[in-house]
Amino acid sequence: MSLFKRYIEGNNATTATKDSLAIPVSKKSEEFWDIEANLHNYLLEELKKYPGQNKETEKRKIEELAQGFFDQEGTRLTFEEKQEVMDYVKDELLAYGPISPLLDNPLISEVMVNNFDEVYYEKNGKVYRSHVNFTDNQHVMRVIERIVSPIGRRIDESSPMVDARLPDGSRVNAIIPPLALKGPSLTIRKFSETPFTIKDLIHFGTVNEMMAEFLDMCVKSRLNIFISGGTGSGKTSTLNVLSSFIPNEDRIVTIEDAAELKLYQEHIVSLESRPPNIEGKGEIKIRDLVRNSLRMRPDRIVVGEVRGAEALDMLQAMNTGHDGGMSTGHANSPRDILSRLETMVLMAGFDLPVKAIREQIANAIDVIVHQSRMKDGTRKITHITEVLGLEGETIVLQDIFKFRETGFSSDGRIEGKFISTGIRPKFAELLELNGYKLPATWFVGEW
Repeated sequence: MSLFKRYIEGNNATTATKDSLAIPVSKKSEEFWDIEANLHNYLLEELKKYPGQNKETEKRKIEELAQGFFDQEGTRLTFEEKQEVMDYVKDELLAYGPISPLLDNPLISEVMVNNFDEVYYEKNGKVYRSHVNFTDNQHVMRVIERIVSPIGRRIDESSPMVDARLPDGSRVNAIIPPLALKGPSLTIRKFSETPFTIKDLIHFGTVNEMMAEFLDMCVKSRLNIFISGGTGSGKTSTLNVLSSFIPNEDRIVTIEDAAELKLYQEHIVSLESRPPNIEGKGEIKIRDLVRNSLRMRPDRIVVGEVRGAEALDMLQAMNTGHDGGMSTGHANSPRDILSRLETMVLMAGFDLPVKAIREQIANAIDVIVHQSRMKDGTRKITHITEVLGLEGETIVLQDIFKFRETGFSSDGRIEGKFISTGIRPKFAELLELNGYKLPATWFVGEW
């Protein structure tokens, strides 16, 4: 069963299950923590004698050394207590401390540390408070350092914010004092080690088969696609799924702040931005990478998320023969993402007329896929919208497919259906030139 499947099916779980997600720290005795600290320090020193081990070998070595330690120091502990001490120490040395059980739980999609004794998590679209705690703020800082150091990022008083990623691609944001008043704050949005497929999205109602096939045709016909939606609506996951439709022979350049996309095509170059160093130099922005990618002979340019001035470079790339590009951006509707793109282009610092910007947007983007996180925590692609062009001062849009909400079921789930608006897209001829025939039954809509 895929992670996406278990994530959705977990919607029926009750909030009582949150107590089983980790051991409540408050129930441990002072002696327990003394032994845990002593074992931790002992293992740190002993493991220095065995450098260069992989994670599995190191894990076995920890268990072996811990057994010798317990024979000497842990005689007063029961077998269960020894096992708990061992689990804590392994999480500290090999994983991410107290939040490791939350990160390992496939039903949990986000972990939020407000400060050392205040940890929350999101499960099935709902947020709960966890029983796990860190020992103090320094404990949180050590975990943050363990996350950011391997990928060359830093966090300190001179640079108190950082975006990073875990080895599985999960997105990490950390912010520390003096900006975070309560103490170091850590937010981790988890991603599946096995990327979602379009079958996963269909099975759990994010999209239906007709819309999925239509998007497949759009990607393979090299239309420029922009995915919009709110925070946590699943834009990156959908971008990953749509990117999987790109033919294997195409050369793909992916550009991200923190590498999250997981594509299995053969010809991929993955680029990641870089923050400034301690002297404030060496920063490489998304915009620099977009400009550089044009010299890399890309067949496809995939930008993880557009947030600022890089929007201008991305639109120019789409307008200069680099077809089949894809990106995401935050917005409340397909119309809103156009307004946001205008604002982001102006952030580039050029005094461009609004009409010129709108012409760039209208000519560059062919399809907007808008995704929403519904009230019950599920994700839906609510609009697949065609960008028709500019009429006067207005960019003309027309919806091809929509999700129509009809109400709530007895268990609180959103009820509704995906519908065709009945309008045949203007680019239908382009799809047919690429060998795809649009069934007439797709466009028996409600107009």
